[in-house]
Amino acid sequence: MTPHFTLSATVLESRDAKALAIFYQRLLGWRIGEDEPGWVTLRPPHGGGAGLSFSTDEAHVPPVWPAGPGDQQMMMHLDLEVDDLDEAGAHAVASGATLADYQPQEDVRVFLDPAGHPFCLWIR
Repeated sequence: MTPHFTLSATVLESRDAKALAIFYQRLLGWRIGEDEPGWVTLRPPHGGGAGLSFSTDEAHVPPVWPAGPGDQQMMMHLDLEVDDLDEAGAHAVASGATLADYQPQEDVRVFLDPAGHPFCLWIR
């Protein structure tokens, strides 16, 4: 029998957990849960679904996207479904994101958060 698992969060590392958490709080509008030195969590509205957590790692090296030979590889990225790609993209930039130079798909926009983690905004 398989034990019960519940995904509670995805953890992103950066040199400043609090700063990255504040970026995602502005982007998503989620509330801060735990706020300790080196560790901050964000929780989705109404307690639904997995949250995001942020950990300080002073040795964090931002990934390069798309990575070439010898570049720091990304370990994962977030996909965020939006209802208006242009409006959501403008909000992401106003929150502190950078539009990635390389855009592989017409209905997806790739952005980099302040710690260099790629995330995608997409529309059905």
